Amino acid sequence: MANLKLTILKDKPAKDGSYKIRVALSHNGGIKYILTRFVVDNASQFNDGLVIRRADASDMNRKLRVLLNDYLDTLDGIKGIGQYSCKELRDLIVSRQSFKCSWTFQHVGSSYVTELIEDKRENYAKLIERNNRYFREFCGGDIPLSEISTMTIANYDRHLRRVKRLGETSIGMMMSRTRTIINRAIQQQLITYDVHPFAFYRIKASSVREVDLPIEDIRKIRDYAPIERNLSVARDLFMLSFYLAGINLADLLEIDFKDKTSITFVRKKVRNTMQGDQKTTLPIVDEARVIIEKWMNKRTGKLDFRYKLSYSNFYRYLTRCINKMASRLNIEYKVVFYSARKSFAQIAYELGIQDGVIDYCLGHSDKGRGVIRYYTKVRREQAEFAIQSVVAKLNDKSQP
Repeated sequence: MANLKLTILKDKPAKDGSYKIRVALSHNGGIKYILTRFVVDNASQFNDGLVIRRADASDMNRKLRVLLNDYLDTLDGIKGIGQYSCKELRDLIVSRQSFKCSWTFQHVGSSYVTELIEDKRENYAKLIERNNRYFREFCGGDIPLSEISTMTIANYDRHLRRVKRLGETSIGMMMSRTRTIINRAIQQQLITYDVHPFAFYRIKASSVREVDLPIEDIRKIRDYAPIERNLSVARDLFMLSFYLAGINLADLLEIDFKDKTSITFVRKKVRNTMQGDQKTTLPIVDEARVIIEKWMNKRTGKLDFRYKLSYSNFYRYLTRCINKMASRLNIEYKVVFYSARKSFAQIAYELGIQDGVIDYCLGHSDKGRGVIRYYTKVRREQAEFAIQSVVAKLNDKSQP
């Protein structure tokens, strides 16, 4: 049984202390939210689904009741709701709802940011939020979706270049995020265009990050035994990522390693973006086990470096430590945490490991493999062989 009600999230105030009123959907044991345009100044102005202690409370409650009734009517018109997850039902309601308003770019963008945060994709949410801000500045405020044209997109590109002075890569990222919001509005049937705003604009492909390291530099890092704790953390996290097929830091810090001989995970970066949530299972080789035992919290099973830092701040701190480590080791190439991932993939490729197996180890989607992906799949034994081959190559001193 699906239920809808008006609510605020008391643990998620805006920076000014205000709260956005949401429509809460509870269904199949889950709960998802639909953002509305209504806001109260503080939590005391909303109680049990009603706005209170405001001069305009009566008017707001009337408009909110109309909105809620409209969502309820849409819900009643959906057949077989039991087959949908809570998120799927929420998306279907939003796409079908008949509440007539002038949908704006910021409304769709803000709604998407909220969903991303709920799905724990905070970094991508920040990118969308940043582009929303730039686009609002360019337009001089919010703008209806119906007013966005091919000229709007061309002029926004010019604004990012001349006013914001962004580089080519950053411009590509912002334009891609803009296209994402517009396509999302189209998919939810909030707007239709005779000519898509991006019909004549081409987003340049990002240049490949040349940060993979020669195997001799990986060996330098492997053999490094610093006294300083911060450099020890940098060395161990870099090598642990390498031994686990270049796993991203965000995924690495979430894994429970307690009593595990292998790990199974879905990359946080693509979680909720691939059909079926493609899982990756990787073996924990002996070299990785030594590092895990050194830093694992015995209670939670997760890595614990005893830093009281947010993920973003810890990543920046780790980047500085890796740079310092690379300088100490006289490594001439650029070294970042991502270098472990790129280096693993490069060495595996040079060993003749199949592209599909490397993609599996890296947690990539298989959507680009064509028809063959419907008939074949990579097995964990192949991933295990790939990792063991790369580690053997690293440990073989007779090999350059």
